[in-house]
Amino acid sequence: MKNFFVADAIKCADDPQRYIQAPFLVVSKQRKPKKNGGDYLAMVLCDRTGQIEAKMWDNIEQFANAFDADDIVNVKCYVNRYNGRPQLILLSVSRLEAVQVDFGDFLPKTSKNIDELWARLSELAASVAEPHLVALLQSFLGDADFAAAFRTAPAAKSLHHATIGGLLEHVVSLMNLCDRACGNYPATLVNRDLLLCGAFLHDIGKIHELYYQRAFGYTTRGQLLGHMIIELEMLQQKIAGVQGFPDGLKTLLEHLIISHHGQYEFGSPKLPMFPEALMLHYLDDLDSKMESMRAQFEREISASGPWAGYNSSLERNLLNSRKFLDEGTKQADAQVEATATE
Repeated sequence: MKNFFVADAIKCADDPQRYIQAPFLVVSKQRKPKKNGGDYLAMVLCDRTGQIEAKMWDNIEQFANAFDADDIVNVKCYVNRYNGRPQLILLSVSRLEAVQVDFGDFLPKTSKNIDELWARLSELAASVAEPHLVALLQSFLGDADFAAAFRTAPAAKSLHHATIGGLLEHVVSLMNLCDRACGNYPATLVNRDLLLCGAFLHDIGKIHELYYQRAFGYTTRGQLLGHMIIELEMLQQKIAGVQGFPDGLKTLLEHLIISHHGQYEFGSPKLPMFPEALMLHYLDDLDSKMESMRAQFEREISASGPWAGYNSSLERNLLNSRKFLDEGTKQADAQVEATATE
């Protein structure tokens, strides 16, 4: 039974005399040179509550080849702070066999209620009026194998919604955004049914592109084809079961899928060429980036100031505006109190 989690590290980061023994999943492991000679191990460890950096400074020859990335290891360590953030200092590490662990302890899960998300997805799907799109959506939602995978899969390996249930959370959030945004434009410009269906379809291939039983990573098929190609195959299979599905509507759905990344350098074979495709790209990008920011603010909750550090996917430092304004309010209150006591 795992009794120490990454989230607990914040509480004991100022107590280097407290030794901890606990299992973690190895996200990454690198051997790096010390400034004064010799090597050390730099790692990122995780469990279902988050990720944490870890270092092993001494006796690494004894442990360096005993485990690899994606292994679950038992570590003896203590916690200290580096640049204001907790990190683990490892004293020993040993690889654990699968029978010794509960994998539910190590993969992060969405904080949202899966049943409520699924109910909202079903509600949005039921609001679609075009009969062929209705039949298409129901062919997916009524597929027990698809539903089980879709309720579980992450939306990405690491960039955004990288949690069990993250794909469902992302798709529901995106469909909500599409539902609200399309009301801002005339129906002669934006077809709500088409936009919602595109939002549902745009990432369904992630259930086959990613594996997520032990750790998050790419399947061989995912590496070779990518989720867009997989989605086109999935779409073709389901459309084949919908009698009289219009060719033109099929073409528009295919374009929504292959253009949703928006730019060639981001993996889109085509740029968005009609209103619903353009909206899908920008709203998908917005939802992904907002979740990336939210997740970083949550990870950096122990940071002393409003700056949450550098976000590699967004390529910029992030400011927690709420914390920034709260600090300003506290400073103003302190100045008022100081003036009152003079």
